[in-house]
Amino acid sequence: MKNRSIKSKMNVGVAHSEVNPNTRVMNSRGIWLTYALGVGMLHIVLLSIPFFSVPVVWTLTNVIHNFGMYVFMHAVKGTPFETPDQGKARLLTHWEQLDYGVQFTSSRKFFTISPIILYFLASFYTKYDTAHFVINTASLLSVLIPKLPQLHGVRIFGINKY
Repeated sequence: MKNRSIKSKMNVGVAHSEVNPNTRVMNSRGIWLTYALGVGMLHIVLLSIPFFSVPVVWTLTNVIHNFGMYVFMHAVKGTPFETPDQGKARLLTHWEQLDYGVQFTSSRKFFTISPIILYFLASFYTKYDTAHFVINTASLLSVLIPKLPQLHGVRIFGINKY
């Protein structure tokens, strides 16, 4: 009996089976709800600022969300984990690592559709005002274009990562 307890204690620090945990994090339990609640909380915080009008708040919510998504998903390369993949993940953005690069998975669809839904909400609440519409459209395109499969491995400013 004593040997069994010692043996179980020895397995406490056993590594997980994922080569790169960054690839599956967006499929983990509750991440989509947490993401939606985060966007909702951002919107509520911006609404609580007294000198912002509703159209300005919707445009700011859209732009801040898309900027954060661009930085987190398309600009930063590598992983926060030490991975045994011999450095392959350090050359990839989070979007390229997502679901091991498989296209059209449920996570990729969710993270493609969510900025589009936010764009439609922002456009509706700004009543398609020209200035807001241009800002929201540019913001949307800044996160949709890098998601195209043809652009995987391509760096902005002509620098290829391979």
